[in-house]
Amino acid sequence: MADEQYGRKRRVVGAHYGTIDFVAQRLTAFVLAVYAIGFLIALLFTPEITYDKWVHFFTFTCFGFPLGRVLVTIAFFSLAWHAWVGVRDVWMDYVKPFGLRLGLFAFTLLWLAGCVAYFAAIVWRI
Repeated sequence: MADEQYGRKRRVVGAHYGTIDFVAQRLTAFVLAVYAIGFLIALLFTPEITYDKWVHFFTFTCFGFPLGRVLVTIAFFSLAWHAWVGVRDVWMDYVKPFGLRLGLFAFTLLWLAGCVAYFAAIVWRI
């Protein structure tokens, strides 16, 4: 019985399979929605958008704490995690050859890691 839980005989369906991904997908969507609403409100109440004000949206501080950078970092990590769960599910549902699916998983992870590294290089160097 225990031998059937790994390898080709591993059971990948059943109760609670995917619950963590479901919760993560909803949680990251909530974080993105809250950040987008806050960002849009800030844009609406800014009379003129200049480069300095645009930079200030992402670099403002609160009592010396880089709150703007932390908030945009949380939003970007939520976006990357949300994208990973969504794209991974598309690959699992529609790409049947195992080798191609594994290659697409690797490409997606590398692409998302590159996006996160590029994001960090931009936001935390301003």
